[in-house]
Amino acid sequence: MNTKLKESVYKGLSSVVIENDILRAEFLPVYGSKMVSLQDLRKGREFLFQRETDKLKKPPHGADFSQYDASGFDEMFPTIDASFYPEGSLQGLKLADHGEVWTESWQCSLDKSEKTLDFAVELPRLKCRLHKKIELDENKIILDYGVHNNNDEPLIFLWAAHPLFKYEQDMELMLPREVEKVINVEDKNLYLGRWGERHGYPFTISRLTGEELDLRSMDPSLPDSCQKFYTAGELTEGFCGVSYPETGARLEMYFPPEQVPYLGIWKSLGELKGDYNLALEPCTGAFDDLYLAHKTGRAAEVKPGSDYEWWLEMRIFA
Repeated sequence: MNTKLKESVYKGLSSVVIENDILRAEFLPVYGSKMVSLQDLRKGREFLFQRETDKLKKPPHGADFSQYDASGFDEMFPTIDASFYPEGSLQGLKLADHGEVWTESWQCSLDKSEKTLDFAVELPRLKCRLHKKIELDENKIILDYGVHNNNDEPLIFLWAAHPLFKYEQDMELMLPREVEKVINVEDKNLYLGRWGERHGYPFTISRLTGEELDLRSMDPSLPDSCQKFYTAGELTEGFCGVSYPETGARLEMYFPPEQVPYLGIWKSLGELKGDYNLALEPCTGAFDDLYLAHKTGRAAEVKPGSDYEWWLEMRIFA
């Protein structure tokens, strides 16, 4: 199947596009290499949440993510929440909200012989380089990642994918069968209680109403709320997804659990800017804060002069 690469413009910013007869994906190199669109061309379906704005403004380094474009698919590295580097010569280094790479301009090249998009960003403060390669294979988009450590000591990090899928009333979360418990990490959610509370999955009891909650659904009866929870423990199956029962469509995500053993789920039901969307966040560490992840033994680490590599595959079914 023929893959095409081209340069374009998205909401006033330079973009690059990769597409075949089934899928079309668009990225913004100058805006953290954000994936702003993922379309199934067979059905004309856009999977990613997009805000109704005509122009995008590139955020400065250290910006508050909630004050900028919360849409599409961002990369979060080396933390999710604002944090501090936990030890070594970089101990105490302040790390930005949503990580250090979502605000940065990435190098980008269109490899028309290999039919790939290649992105990379240098992080001088952390003395490392993050890169990713994008390719299509029929109904699959494959993202190959790597971080190279230029330090003379181990680099501690947390990477998480942050694809925001647009809300549809029938959308349903898909998790591996092994997931029977999840951990709440969002204090603002009255339904799931305090940070750290464990819940059964897929069903639990609302801490607010005492009624049963189906955590697979995007329940519109829970207005002006948000949920963030992690699967409890490390996964042995690297899988998650979202299905749309009314049409039979689904998007499945696969990743290597040896390198990416954790999974976060974010649901926005109007609490943030009135947005309704769902994020599936395969990640190398938990729970959102690099300092906490390291202190609880849940952070990734790459040796001096070495690479840590992983991949993410998204499969789309009409």
